[in-house]
Amino acid sequence: MSEPDAGQVLATLFRRQSGRMTAALVRMLGVRRIDQAEDIVQETLLAALQAWHTELPRDPEGWLFAVMRNRVRDALRRERVRTRVLDASTSPEETEVEAEETADESADLLRMMFSCCHPALTDDGRTALILRLVCGFGTGEVACAFLADRAAMEKRLVRAKRIIADDGQLFEVSTREQARERMPAVLTAIYLTFDAGYHGSVVPEPVRADLCAEAIRLATLLAASPATATAEVDALLALMYLHAARMPARLDAAGALVPLEHQNRSLWDADLIARGVEHLGASARGGELTTYHLEAGIAAVHAMSPSVEATPWGTIADLYDRLYARKPTPVVALGRAIAWAQVDGPARGIDAILAIPGRERLEDYPFYWAALGDLSLRAGDRRRALGWFQRGSKAARNDAERAMFARRVLECVDEGCA
Repeated sequence: MSEPDAGQVLATLFRRQSGRMTAALVRMLGVRRIDQAEDIVQETLLAALQAWHTELPRDPEGWLFAVMRNRVRDALRRERVRTRVLDASTSPEETEVEAEETADESADLLRMMFSCCHPALTDDGRTALILRLVCGFGTGEVACAFLADRAAMEKRLVRAKRIIADDGQLFEVSTREQARERMPAVLTAIYLTFDAGYHGSVVPEPVRADLCAEAIRLATLLAASPATATAEVDALLALMYLHAARMPARLDAAGALVPLEHQNRSLWDADLIARGVEHLGASARGGELTTYHLEAGIAAVHAMSPSVEATPWGTIADLYDRLYARKPTPVVALGRAIAWAQVDGPARGIDAILAIPGRERLEDYPFYWAALGDLSLRAGDRRRALGWFQRGSKAARNDAERAMFARRVLECVDEGCA
């Protein structure tokens, strides 16, 4: 178990099963006992870590759930001895029997996911809670995902769980009508989870494949349920698969981040591209055009293009225009400007970037400076490009981004513009 690969397998197993067990326990114990459910899950995982120091059992998942059920029985018996009366309307034995006979992992996880997207919470609060309760991430990992202090994140999570607990029960999603109320928030939370892993908002790692995988897993749960299987879910899955396909080419051998235009496209995952295209086709049902459809469309054009030169940039620019009309954020405006620069030349791109409304919000976003520097290089202004790349190096969030900017700075210095 000491081998790195085995350790990673164990970490992934624990993370996946943590969300399953927490969701099952909250159903068994009631939403008001989220903290107790989390404690039992942590005790179970600790017991597994101690028991599995030499090898995994034949059925790791069955082992975990058996130990978890034993700990639930022990906890309920201790409570009955103390109070003689359970908070729930059934006895401990009835609760356990009901839990085992009606257990439905997908339904449990869906209820937990939708409960985490309470309307009283912010987008970040919902995503943080999903990472903690559904995806099994530790508080420290959730804090890293939001570049937040661990203690501050702990307080945020406590407040968020209290809001859910005050509702008294998990949010039911057995029909489309029930799901519709919180569906936009759930999709946003999943989108932000993937984005946090893909765009390196988790320090010090530039890419967190586990975050991306968890987001895809949660969206797949939505697609598998009649109550939540919509064209918009397929569009989101298409977007995530198409982006995930490029991940093997995002870092070079030295660990530096590789921009899209310099990526080795032979490293892109053809199977993931095929899945993305399949979901994009499925998303056409219903006739609704959402931001996820447009973003997935942009990603599909990139994925199907054999090179930067062969990319139909006019199509991408048009898609960005339509996306910006629905989602007028500085980041979308940046992508739009880069696309139009490919159509009309770098000067138009630079002017468009510098004219982005609220562009000061992008000053801590390293790809803002990377775009300005790259377009300046293409325009032949290496001295200006050097300044942009140096600004980008200061905004870099991890070693991979710093290495990328160091390489771009050298391109300028080698030409004597320092």
